[in-house]
Amino acid sequence: MTAAASPSQASDGRLAIAIAGASGRMGRMLIDAVLGSADCRLAGALDVPTSPLVGQDAAAVSSVAGGRPTGVAITADLKRGLAGAQVLIDFTRPEGTMAHLAACRELGVRAVVGTTGFTPEQKAAIGAHAEHVALVMAPNMSVGVNVMLRLVEQAARLLGDSYDLEVTEIHHKHKIDAPSGTALALGEALARARGVTLADAGVFTRHGHTGERRAGSIGFATLRGGDIVGDHTVLYCGPGERLEITHRSASRVNYAEGSLRAARFVAGRAKGLFGMADVLGLN
Repeated sequence: MTAAASPSQASDGRLAIAIAGASGRMGRMLIDAVLGSADCRLAGALDVPTSPLVGQDAAAVSSVAGGRPTGVAITADLKRGLAGAQVLIDFTRPEGTMAHLAACRELGVRAVVGTTGFTPEQKAAIGAHAEHVALVMAPNMSVGVNVMLRLVEQAARLLGDSYDLEVTEIHHKHKIDAPSGTALALGEALARARGVTLADAGVFTRHGHTGERRAGSIGFATLRGGDIVGDHTVLYCGPGERLEITHRSASRVNYAEGSLRAARFVAGRAKGLFGMADVLGLN
């Protein structure tokens, strides 16, 4: 099932985007990005039924609207919030995202998913949705992070097995999953370079008398505190030297801009599951 453009979409010419989690930190940033874009327009704003902002104009959560109404009311009704949308951008929580994707599949709305922390069963269900409607799913929508994913894999291949691999990540105190989805994606890239699986090579906890570092393992360290948007580092620790590849996010603007790039990409696809490497032409 594919989404047919409504008369308003066809005459307007801009990409109609709905935002999930409108009152959250990322939701607000995404709404601002859409309102500030020349080729996109805000078509819907979704939030949980308990949000005090339900029923208010989306301008209430925007720093760029300048008090001017957007004409889009924040709603908890999925069908109402998606009715005029071509693409949904979702940075919420796994349970909410799964409900949103079911509605997108029913309505033929494409989706960009930045939510992390999915179970294997939820990931399988997302793959099933992608057989009917186009989805972009990535643990990090930042263009810089996705370039980093390619670089760390290449570096691991070039340096070889004599270098120990470690991944560190730091996020704000409100983040609920660990390691971050981006850290896990970095670990998957390193594992691919080594020809192993992260399930076999990953070491996610160290406590007490751990013994020597296991050869070939990929270690993870997770830090949480304050309002840190997100820092990720991959360390290649070899004999007599250490290489580090780091990405630091100073704000969520880079995630929002990457999400709009993903929305433009997925709007032109009927079905399938894509990643940011597809969006950026890295594949």
